[in-house]
Amino acid sequence: MNRPRPSNCWSVAWLPAVFVASVACGQESQSDSKYAVHDMTRPQPPVVDPGNPSTQPHAGTAPSDAVVLFDGRDLSQWRTEGGDAGWKVVDGVIETVPHRGDLISRQSFGDCQLHVEWMVPKGLRPKHPAGANSGVYLMQQYEIQVLRREDKPTYTDGMAGAIYGQHPPLVAADLPKGEWNTYDILFTAPRFNDDGSVKTPAYCTVIFNGVVVQNHAEIRGRTAVGDPPTYEKHPERMPISIQDHGDAIRFRNIWVRPLGE
Repeated sequence: MNRPRPSNCWSVAWLPAVFVASVACGQESQSDSKYAVHDMTRPQPPVVDPGNPSTQPHAGTAPSDAVVLFDGRDLSQWRTEGGDAGWKVVDGVIETVPHRGDLISRQSFGDCQLHVEWMVPKGLRPKHPAGANSGVYLMQQYEIQVLRREDKPTYTDGMAGAIYGQHPPLVAADLPKGEWNTYDILFTAPRFNDDGSVKTPAYCTVIFNGVVVQNHAEIRGRTAVGDPPTYEKHPERMPISIQDHGDAIRFRNIWVRPLGE
């Protein structure tokens, strides 16, 4: 049975760099009914240094409990299908090396909070007619589209901030070429029954440059070009990947906070 979709969980008036450590707006921990309302004996949550928000043109810092996948130094946390990471680091920024294959995290994740910053350099001539193209994949299955809009529009479920092929962004919030865009993503991984059927689907909230563009959206299956989404049972944790779509898009300040573990 699908988890019911909550009503408007996020306040968009002010969003810090680190939003609540909960899954799909629900506090999974310490929710046991043995605690009364305002019970002073309920355990205190861990204290986390939230880091500093990202500012133009410099990247911010990650929360103290995050798994840092890229902090400007090297690609030791990444690989491609061919083995070592085939992309390059220039002045503290990852630059896509077209046609070297997707960048894949060496660690695997399930439910998580993911922070990624991306930028289309000024003067870049995109391969895609609608704009410079890439994507952030949760569990190498579920894509949050990265695409800087050009003058020619694209299909709305393929815009920046879209859950590719399934949910257009609620608004278009991308910045001009040469400026850094920020994704803050809350992801709830799907659960499968022993027979491979879907117990609960995946859900995703995307905050794009401080604006909610996906609000606990249900992911209907693996994202793919032109194909109806379907689920196929997979491990509880899988890598995060960044798509090589032939454009030299840049990335920085990538970190993950596993949730519910």
